[in-house]
Amino acid sequence: MKPVKEKRRGLGRGLSALMADVEPSPGESPEAPRRADRQIPVERISPNPDQPRRQFTRDALQELANSIAEKGVIQPLIVRPREGDRFEIVAGERRWRAAQMAQLHEVPVIIRDFTDTEVLEVAIIENIQRADLNPVEEAMGYRQLMDRFGHTQEKLATALGKSRSHIANLLRLLNLPEPVLDMLRAGDISAGHARALVPCEDAIGLAQRIVAQGLSVRDTEKAAKPGADTKKPDQQPAGFLSEATGKDADTRALEGDLSAHLGLKVSVEHKAGTEGGKLVLHYKSLEQLDDLCRRLAGE
Repeated sequence: MKPVKEKRRGLGRGLSALMADVEPSPGESPEAPRRADRQIPVERISPNPDQPRRQFTRDALQELANSIAEKGVIQPLIVRPREGDRFEIVAGERRWRAAQMAQLHEVPVIIRDFTDTEVLEVAIIENIQRADLNPVEEAMGYRQLMDRFGHTQEKLATALGKSRSHIANLLRLLNLPEPVLDMLRAGDISAGHARALVPCEDAIGLAQRIVAQGLSVRDTEKAAKPGADTKKPDQQPAGFLSEATGKDADTRALEGDLSAHLGLKVSVEHKAGTEGGKLVLHYKSLEQLDDLCRRLAGE
């Protein structure tokens, strides 16, 4: 008897319903204060340990703290109750940190009884919608929403007010080597530079050239084009279109869409003069390989 596969359980409420807790009401300006449930001392509030945002810039926090010291916390934090009359932040950790820097003793909160799954989803949505994320953090937020909650690029684009191409282009950045992603996080290279590096075989070397020589995005695109490097033709399998001869725009677009969907680098190598070819999936860790095997098995 075949084991019955467990269906992925959807959230109790939809993405749009969750967003209602992190966005102003229709017709309400983003700066307009929302009505808080109550004021809670800052020491009774704890951050979310699974907060997707990892970097809090000191200067940006200080700027927010100065604003809070003058005007108070305009948008309440969203929290959920915990044991011992304590609360955990669902959305608004930057405001909580800045409020402490401004020496506020209490902050306004909206209390919601979210599940652990909903907490993570709302935290990601709030970060994407409001925080000044770097491109890597934003892309990782989209990837989490897709992998953990089954959201498609189309659904995210509609719900978050982003274009599908914006989401797809950011997801492709996650195929870059970690040293390049570190440069992007630090602001050493721009998202435009990073997009040009995605198809490049030596993305790390070219990224270092961008920083050292101050290459523009257009210069980077030219340097990253197939044939711009010095690979020998015999390095490619016989009978296949090599990077040196170039791939047509449709093939590159297909590679990009598959990469964005799978979260892996994808190479499509069409055998010249035939209907066949190779589809190569590149994984960086055994965890990625296990995840891919589960998805291919339909689990």
